[in-house]
Amino acid sequence: MKTLYIVRHAKSSWEYERIKDIDRPLKKRGINDAYLISTVLHKKIERPSVFVSSCANRALHTAMIFSYSFNFPLANIKISKSLYSFSDGYLIKTVKALDDGFDSAIIFSHDHGISDFVNNYGHKNIDHVPTCGVVAIEFKTNHWKNIKNGKTLFTEFPKYHK
Repeated sequence: MKTLYIVRHAKSSWEYERIKDIDRPLKKRGINDAYLISTVLHKKIERPSVFVSSCANRALHTAMIFSYSFNFPLANIKISKSLYSFSDGYLIKTVKALDDGFDSAIIFSHDHGISDFVNNYGHKNIDHVPTCGVVAIEFKTNHWKNIKNGKTLFTEFPKYHK
């Protein structure tokens, strides 16, 4: 069995005019939501075997907050330039390339790729994964490269906890 937790980065700021999209920081609300959801998730699941994040500031900052809640070493977060994409193609490639020694993984990325991925690989339709939303999917396989037709275990969205 392989379990995947997909996290859409927390709410980011559009406040800075001259900043590149990849460098946009989290808003205060995003930081608060990341602490909230990571705490909820930490109480619900065992620590994932590997943390993988998009290289975008907002995704990486979200991953750092989750790593703090799970007591996962920051230095062990894997950073993926290819996850800084808004399609599910790179997300699929990233998941299928995970080391089979990891039974679980948490990936921090971006919409639209996340919403497409969870609807293509999970069994429940999710209209839209909100910022800092988490979707857990379980796959009956021993090899990440063979994932298909997973079971959506649960979702956690900030609005459920406010």
